[in-house]
Amino acid sequence: MYDFLITAFVTMFIIIDPIGLLPLFIALTQGMGKVERRSVAIRAVTVAFFILAIFGIAGDALLAFVGIGMPAFRIAGGLLVFLIAVEMLFERRKERREKQSEEPHAHDPSVFPLATPLVAGPGSLAAIILLASGSDGTANPVILTIAAMSGVLLFTFILFLFANGLEKLMGKTLINVVTRLLGMLLAALAVQFVVDGLRSLGALG
Repeated sequence: MYDFLITAFVTMFIIIDPIGLLPLFIALTQGMGKVERRSVAIRAVTVAFFILAIFGIAGDALLAFVGIGMPAFRIAGGLLVFLIAVEMLFERRKERREKQSEEPHAHDPSVFPLATPLVAGPGSLAAIILLASGSDGTANPVILTIAAMSGVLLFTFILFLFANGLEKLMGKTLINVVTRLLGMLLAALAVQFVVDGLRSLGALG
C-alpha cells in the first residue's frame, strides 16, 4: 500500500510539477494583491482537485460516455495551452486584463488556465486514470491515488502562497523576461501535447 502511495505521489508530482507552475502562477496573477492572489490559488487548487478526483473515480467511464478519447483530449488541451503561450509572448494577456478590469467581472485565471489545463491537464488526467485503475492489484487504488494527488495539490498551494514575496524579489523587469521565456516553453509544451495526441491516433506513424 505504501509503495503504491509513494509511486502515485511521485508520478503526480512530476506530471503536475508544482515548482514549475510557480512562475506561471506569478505571471498569470501579475499585478494582483496578496489577498486576491491567495483567493485565486484557493480556487485553482480546489477546482483542480475536483476535476482530478472525478477523473480518478470515473475517468474511463466518463470519456467513453461522451465519446472522447485521451488522444483527442491531449490535442484539445495542447491547443488551449498554446493560446495562453501566445498571450504571454506578445503581452496580449496584459492588454486583455486591462480591458477586463474595467468590466464588472475582471479576468480570473483560477479556473482557466490554472486549474485546467495547467494543473489538471491531459497528462495529469491520464496519469490519475491509469493509477486509479490499480492494474497491479493494489487494494483501494482510487483512494490511494486521490490521497497522493491531494498531497501534491497541497504542496502546490503552499508554493502559490509565496508568490507575492517572490514577485517582489524578482522585480517587474525580470518577471517580464521570465514571462516571455515561459511563454516559449509553454508553446513548446502545447505543441508536444498535440504531437502526442496525433501520435496516439496514429497520424504521425
